Amino acid sequence: MDSNLSNQVVAADFSFHRKPFKMSLADGFDTYLMRWQTDGKCRAKIDDKLSLVEAGDLLIFTPGQPYELRIDDEYNALGELTIESGDYHIFFKGPWADAWWNSKKRPTKIRVPLEERYLGLFRQILLEQRRVSDPYPEISDYTVRILCLEVDRLLSEQPSTTPKTYLAYRMKNYIEENASSMFKLEDVAAHVGISVSRAVHLFKEAFGTTIMQYTMDVRLSMAKERIVFSPLSLEDVAETSGFANYTYFHRVFRSRFGVSPKQFRMASRTSN
Repeated sequence: MDSNLSNQVVAADFSFHRKPFKMSLADGFDTYLMRWQTDGKCRAKIDDKLSLVEAGDLLIFTPGQPYELRIDDEYNALGELTIESGDYHIFFKGPWADAWWNSKKRPTKIRVPLEERYLGLFRQILLEQRRVSDPYPEISDYTVRILCLEVDRLLSEQPSTTPKTYLAYRMKNYIEENASSMFKLEDVAAHVGISVSRAVHLFKEAFGTTIMQYTMDVRLSMAKERIVFSPLSLEDVAETSGFANYTYFHRVFRSRFGVSPKQFRMASRTSN
C-alpha cells in the first residue's frame, strides 16, 4: 500500500445505551465503519444474519454494506435481563482505506482484547475529532492506519479463534505490555480469569515455551535495545526492563548472549 495515500476520519465517538435502540440502513454508509463493543451486548447483521455482539467484538463495515444494529434486553453475567451496550465507532474513508481493505479478505466480526493498546488508539482518534481547530489532521489519518494494521496483526497472530488460543494470545499481549514492570504468574492468569495451572498449560500449548521464559525473552530484547540506543546506565537499563536487580540481569544477559551488558554496549558502539 502506498504510504502517501491518505484517510479522512469523518466522525468518531463513544456511545452507551441503556434504552432500546435500532438502526437499519439497507445501503449502509458511504464510509468504512469500525464499531468496537466495549460494554454489554447488542445484535448486528453479519453475513445476512442478525448475530450477537459481545464486549471485545470489533465490527468492520465497508461502504455500501447493509447495516443493522439492535440493542434490546440481554442477560447479564448475573442472569438478569438488562439493556446495556457501550461502543467506540469510527467512520473513515480515503484511498489508503480502500487499498488496505482490498489487500486481503477480512471477516466482518473480529475478536479484539479489551486492552489499553487498542483502547488508546480509539481514544486518540476520538479526542482528535473533538478538537474545534485541528491543524494536524495527519494525526487522525495515521492513527487510523495504525489501528487498521493492528487489526491485521491480530488476525495474523490468531489464525484460530478457539477460546483456548484466544486466552493464550491475551496472556502474550499482557506480557508484552507489562514486561518492564514486575509481575507474577498469578497476575498473568488473573488477567484472563483462569487458574495459574491452566494459564501455564494453555500458554505452553500455544507457543511452545513457558510464560516466564517468554517474559524473559521480551525483557532481554528490551534491555538490548536500551543498551544500544539509550543513554541509561546499565543499572537503569536493568530496572526499566523488568529485572529485580543488576546482579541478576548481568547473569542472565551473559548466559543468553555470551558477553556482559557492558561488553555488549562497548561492542555495539564500536561497530557503529
